[in-house]
Amino acid sequence: MAREGLLGNVTVVAPPSEPLCVLSVHAHPDDEASKGAATMARYGAEGVRTVLVTCTGGEAGDILNPEADTDDVRRDLAAVRGRELDDAVRIIGYDALHLLGYRDSGMPDTDANADPDNFANADLDEATGRLVEIVREERPQVVVGYARDRVYAHPDHVRVHEISVLAFERAGDPEWYPDRGEPWQPLKLYYSNGFTRQRIRALHEWFVASGEESPLAKWVEHMDERDAAAVDDDGHDDSLEPVTTTRIDVRDQIAIGRAALLAHRTQIPPDSFFFRVPLEVEQELHPWEEYVLARSLVDPGVPEGEYETDLFAGLRVVASS
Repeated sequence: MAREGLLGNVTVVAPPSEPLCVLSVHAHPDDEASKGAATMARYGAEGVRTVLVTCTGGEAGDILNPEADTDDVRRDLAAVRGRELDDAVRIIGYDALHLLGYRDSGMPDTDANADPDNFANADLDEATGRLVEIVREERPQVVVGYARDRVYAHPDHVRVHEISVLAFERAGDPEWYPDRGEPWQPLKLYYSNGFTRQRIRALHEWFVASGEESPLAKWVEHMDERDAAAVDDDGHDDSLEPVTTTRIDVRDQIAIGRAALLAHRTQIPPDSFFFRVPLEVEQELHPWEEYVLARSLVDPGVPEGEYETDLFAGLRVVASS
């Protein structure tokens, strides 16, 4: 039996025979490795089609690994980061990679940020249309983007949020982009919660308990300051971090995520704090990747107060019946 839902004026039906597919939207090469890599590796191994959309070439990023900071690398950083992305995609096991084709926007008040060809300066409807075309081609039931970033607030991350929400709303509407493929309505939209309070605090406390200086100490300090400032005089909590609704157990795929990060040699030095916590410790401390269910046109069937444990909760019966 197919489920029906309503989005604006568009009635949506989950086809009972449609293969499961999840499409992730990321801003730069390396974001796919630091946010949700293990989840996508797990779903790929289970036979779910996994699709990656990378919006920019990452050419405005800093080179964070001194060993990779050479004249040859700087001469064509976009090509280098593209090769790193290809390696990470292979390691994670994505079935498809789509490049949205924009320049990295850099941070505010930089030369890169003023470039008219960058992602943040692109026409919003045009950028959304490019993503809608990919959604209609790939036909995912699940789309994963970012929440509106009010802490880091990189312009490209903000734009990923904007186009992901709009593409979710427009891909199924035949009045939008009629020349960009047959309408297809995704049924669930998630935001990837890469570094949650719980994960940061768990890893920080492990460093402290081990007698090491914690590389996350300032993160925890800033987190506590933000949390305190978020509560107003009336006790209202205006937290900057969306509340996690979904935890995917990836303890068996964490090593894949680490390997994908290492593929981004210009961005991740091998002595990064990402790798200082032993694998077996991270598997026990925080074996999940976390998400926020932002929109759903199906009932996930999860009791109140409990986490979803599957991005396809509420969809698998539909897809196999």
